[in-house]
Amino acid sequence: MPDSTLIVVESPAKAKSIQKMLGAGYEVRASKGHVADLPERELGVNLEADFAPQYEVKKDKQPVVDDLKKAARGKRVLIATDPDREGEAIGWHVARLLGLNPQNPLRVEFHEITPKVVRAAVQQPRPIDQSLVDAQQARRVLDRLVGYQLSPVLSMEFRRRALSAGRVQSVALRLLVEREQEIEVFVPQEYWTLEGQFESEGQKFKAMLYSVGQERVQSGEKFLITNESQARAVAQQARAIKNYQISSIERRERRRNASPPFITSTLQQAASSRLGWTASRTMRVAQKLYEGVDLPEGTVGLITYMRTDSTRVSEEALTEVRQFIPSHFGPGYLPDKPNTYAGKKAVTTQDAHEAIRPTSVTRTPDSVRKHLEDEEFKLYQLIWQRFVASQMTPAIFDQTTVNVTGNELVFRAVGSVLKFDGFLRVYGREEGDDAENLLPPLRENAAASLLDLKPEQHFTEPPPRYTDASLVKVLEEMGIGRPSTYAPTIDTLERRGYLERSGKSLKPTPLGREVTGYLVQSFPDVVAYDFTAQLETRLDDIEAGKAPWPKVVREFYEPFLKDYHKVPKKLCPKCGRPLELRVSRFGQFLGCTGYPDCKYTERLELKKEPELIGEACPACHVGQLVRRHGRYGTFISCNRYPECKYTRDEAPSTGIECPKCHAGEVVQKTSKRGKPYYRCSNQSCDFLVFDPLVAEKCPICGWNEMAKGRSGKRVCSNPSCERYGGPDLQALNERRAERETRGKLRARGKRVAKSTEQPASWADLEPLIAQLGLPPDQAEVARRTQGQQKAVTAVAKELNLPEEAALKLFRQAMFKLRMEYGKSKADRKGEGPKVKARARGKAKKTKPSQPSATWADLERFIGQAGLTAEQSDIVRRSKGQQKAVAEVAKALGKSEDKALKLFRQGMFKLRMEYGKARKEAVGA
Repeated sequence: MPDSTLIVVESPAKAKSIQKMLGAGYEVRASKGHVADLPERELGVNLEADFAPQYEVKKDKQPVVDDLKKAARGKRVLIATDPDREGEAIGWHVARLLGLNPQNPLRVEFHEITPKVVRAAVQQPRPIDQSLVDAQQARRVLDRLVGYQLSPVLSMEFRRRALSAGRVQSVALRLLVEREQEIEVFVPQEYWTLEGQFESEGQKFKAMLYSVGQERVQSGEKFLITNESQARAVAQQARAIKNYQISSIERRERRRNASPPFITSTLQQAASSRLGWTASRTMRVAQKLYEGVDLPEGTVGLITYMRTDSTRVSEEALTEVRQFIPSHFGPGYLPDKPNTYAGKKAVTTQDAHEAIRPTSVTRTPDSVRKHLEDEEFKLYQLIWQRFVASQMTPAIFDQTTVNVTGNELVFRAVGSVLKFDGFLRVYGREEGDDAENLLPPLRENAAASLLDLKPEQHFTEPPPRYTDASLVKVLEEMGIGRPSTYAPTIDTLERRGYLERSGKSLKPTPLGREVTGYLVQSFPDVVAYDFTAQLETRLDDIEAGKAPWPKVVREFYEPFLKDYHKVPKKLCPKCGRPLELRVSRFGQFLGCTGYPDCKYTERLELKKEPELIGEACPACHVGQLVRRHGRYGTFISCNRYPECKYTRDEAPSTGIECPKCHAGEVVQKTSKRGKPYYRCSNQSCDFLVFDPLVAEKCPICGWNEMAKGRSGKRVCSNPSCERYGGPDLQALNERRAERETRGKLRARGKRVAKSTEQPASWADLEPLIAQLGLPPDQAEVARRTQGQQKAVTAVAKELNLPEEAALKLFRQAMFKLRMEYGKSKADRKGEGPKVKARARGKAKKTKPSQPSATWADLERFIGQAGLTAEQSDIVRRSKGQQKAVAEVAKALGKSEDKALKLFRQGMFKLRMEYGKARKEAVGA
């Protein structure tokens, strides 16, 4: 048996965590996701051979595959890709490419990244589960068959690029569109409520009118009082009644049970409602928590695998949390036996995944907070609280219902008081929970008097637009998609321009509505809810080994094919054969299927004709103004162009006068990539910025300021001002002109000239080692390798270093040497940094050179720069020297990465404080 074991995982971050846990004898490499897939520019599915997929190594993954093959030589190989269908398929591809037999025990699963679980898992490998692979293959093949054939149909129908359709995304889009249609056709219904202020035996309380005679005031969507005249009549009747009586008082205890621990969909919903996060952001942060973070105890994953639809929890985790609850909250918060939660489906192979929970409940959010980024802490806290709460006792409320009767009118007051918080002690109230309402002590059959009556008008509300949370919930309830598909589905819809966000709400765009209407009419099966949900059930059948995957693909592909053949084909005007969508280096276009006999082509996106807007041209007074469609949006011009060259922007105004020409106003435009920018409406003015302007003026030059980035930092919009905060427009124009020149040369088939300068040789770089004062370890690695990365492996063995550490030292050294070489070369040519910056258009006002701050300069600012205790300790011990951080980290028992991060944060704050003090000293 080989002495060394290679473990293949998906993520580099996970590889790093697992390598630290397993140590010597193991090498962990990452596949970085899928290494093989169907080809990009062809169908890749053999329809004549039972839908056999034709896989190929992805172009960007060929180096990864080559590295894995090299690393696997002479080693035992274990495949530890993610524990789901997708991960099983990736593992199958890796095994196939490495020449391994998938039936051998080489597959391991890490449901949590902790030393104990990881070490146990590598001792229990199993064969790759072919049923899981087949289920993923069926989904991938069917999605390719539908998407590859349907997406071009949409692009041709709507004459637009980059349109797509998919089995899950099109159904999700249909939900959004139908909800928007419900909102548009919704007719508000008027109704009235009456709130009475009562007094009984000196106690005052409020009660709402509940019924009139035998009819309820509100029953579902049915209302008894629907206009003001009815409300006045009932109010007059209520006031006329002199003797009210408390006819009944019902007291009961209401229990509210905890929710189960998170599964993927409920985690996305809770993060959306509580944190305001999108589904993709939630999954991105959860991935980090699963893959591992650096703690004092070592690198460890904080949560279990985050793609699951099971609420099951292991016995070990239940034992730990049941010991934790009474010791931290008291014995009254622990139920007699563990809480169990029913899953949404029968137990299958997928139920091997636990619910999403902390890997150890003893790692409380507060105890790990200083080791996490802010968003990581928030999500971990949510997961930890939900899991602990799921094993706590119910919350108990005392609920009192009081009926006040007067003739045929019944008023009702409901009081609810939290008697025992139970699981709410940890998880808190949900959004929309009713507030407590405490009623005073009242006696049944006691007389009551009406002190005041308040009629109030209301209107029914339309159904709300979907949010990430509510859309995921509906998709899950309908059985459409799987935990791993919800976040990328919403992302795809947004990226394709099918939906837009308004706060948390998701609203379909006009394009999204048009595409949905076309699909419903022409491809009803693709967007049919039941049809799509049935496929998920059939994929589960494949996973359970109950159905062959080609049969399932055929069941769903053949109905689609019937609809596909009914779509009218666009014909070539020259030869009458059908046109098809084609792709060249210049983008998509329509070409004849008779090529090369017929070479007819046409643009995909039709050029829109100018539209009259009903205004005379203010420049020539002869022509009419028209709306034209340019590459950057619409604009207004004269229809006599080029005789009359009048133009103006048709863009929303910011209401700010142009600070450059003072003749136009600043309008917001959108680039071809969909990003906003701001320019002057006066076509003769070239004012242009990429950040929104504000009304405040720059105190130096008087131009408007800009709000920069998320922080909203105020900078000047004047490129000539020293407070200017935008990009260098001259440099942008130069780069744009260079790109256009290169594009024209390529279009003519000419080779674009490249720089003739030779890269620095080792002979050029070696003399700079002493000049730079490289750390000894970096200098030694650089000298021994003579600047050749391929020599790093041998040098690592010579120096008895891990290869990764040697490679890191090599890259650090070579980066510094090349930077120094470039600087010295520019100086020799008379092109020092300032001259080069000017040549790139980045020169700013020349300032007198200042010597760099020394540690003596910086040390005195530690107390006033706002450093944390850890940052202060690190910078003091290292005396501002980064090369001393490694030794300081060992002395403090911290990881080198963590210490380096604290060092950089501390030094940044010190330099900022030093710079501020220096400016104040010279009166700046």
